[in-house]
Amino acid sequence: MKPVQRLVILGSTGSIGTSTLDVVARHPERFEVVGLSAWQRVDVLAEQCRRFRPRVAVVPTEARATELRALLAGVPTEVRVGAAALCEMAAAPEVDSVMAAIVGAAGLPPCMAAARAGKRLLLANKEALVVGGALFMRAVEEGGATLLPIDSEHSAIFQCLPEDRRAWNARIDHLVLTASGGPFRQREPESLHGVTPEQAVAHPNWVMGRKISVDSATMMNKALEVIEAHWLFGLEPERIRVVIHPQSIIHSMVVCRDGSVLAQLGTPDMRVPIAYGLSFPERIESGASRLDFLALSALTFEPPDTRRWPGLQLAWEALRAPEGSTTVLNAANEEAVAAFLDRRLSFTGIHAVNARTIEALAPRLGPVATIDDLVALDERARRTARDFILEVAA
Repeated sequence: MKPVQRLVILGSTGSIGTSTLDVVARHPERFEVVGLSAWQRVDVLAEQCRRFRPRVAVVPTEARATELRALLAGVPTEVRVGAAALCEMAAAPEVDSVMAAIVGAAGLPPCMAAARAGKRLLLANKEALVVGGALFMRAVEEGGATLLPIDSEHSAIFQCLPEDRRAWNARIDHLVLTASGGPFRQREPESLHGVTPEQAVAHPNWVMGRKISVDSATMMNKALEVIEAHWLFGLEPERIRVVIHPQSIIHSMVVCRDGSVLAQLGTPDMRVPIAYGLSFPERIESGASRLDFLALSALTFEPPDTRRWPGLQLAWEALRAPEGSTTVLNAANEEAVAAFLDRRLSFTGIHAVNARTIEALAPRLGPVATIDDLVALDERARRTARDFILEVAA
């Protein structure tokens, strides 16, 4: 019998976190949840703690810790507070695996801590690679961590490649990331200025959080995934392509040097890549429904319309720009999406802010040597983006 895998879930109350716990609950003999964290849904976190009995739960403030402790009276879970506690939990000696599901740049420090500690790191936080880039990959290598992608597209590519990473570059001609097109795939680009937050988060295929749903509507999620794929698979930007696949059945493809195309298919359910990451190199029951080929009417593909999704091109521009440009892009986008969800910025204003922030900062960027450099650059980009948000919204 295999030893029980001791698991920490960073961001356990979000869609990835709850799906991870759903898979874990199906295999109690294989997994033990030893740590959970949440940003604000304390009631949900308390329910998870009562069910899975983790040793530690981390929240961002003392006020939320007080609330959580009251809800967990009689439950032997230690409640800890703050970013340092998050990093300590991710790197703790008793932890085998870390599911990194915190949204945004805030997930980078605990991901770095887990990487340096040599953990099995299940990466659902694409921003760790977008922001961290070479610094993050160096931490993975030096710490001896096992990095497993959880995003459906990157997991699909990973599942199509041999376990020996040294063989990847020689086999791959290029990668094709598929994108659903989100809720505005057939909407006239000229009409997008008036899109509301409610319309933008109504994804036709996937159940996701508000921020990533907006990113899907703007295709910035795909831009970030191009950057993530560059670091995960070690390929030049021009060897990573994007195609619109509205059915979300083919999750991505590897085009080999001999012309063969390898693809991973399945129903649009994040429990599939989560289960693969948890059990790699084996496979376990995920709870997802089986794909019924006879029920599929068609699998179609379209080129991405740059008028409808101008933000997609920023991925390749940022990868070719000076080091740190992808960090700037991510920070600007987080600020712009937050402003849009707060109704302080129009939908089309998101791209305007992102493009102007990169244009303003990229010429002055230089080498990024430490995580402190990244944090400082992230904050500088956010200040610049907030200034542009005020201008664009005026």
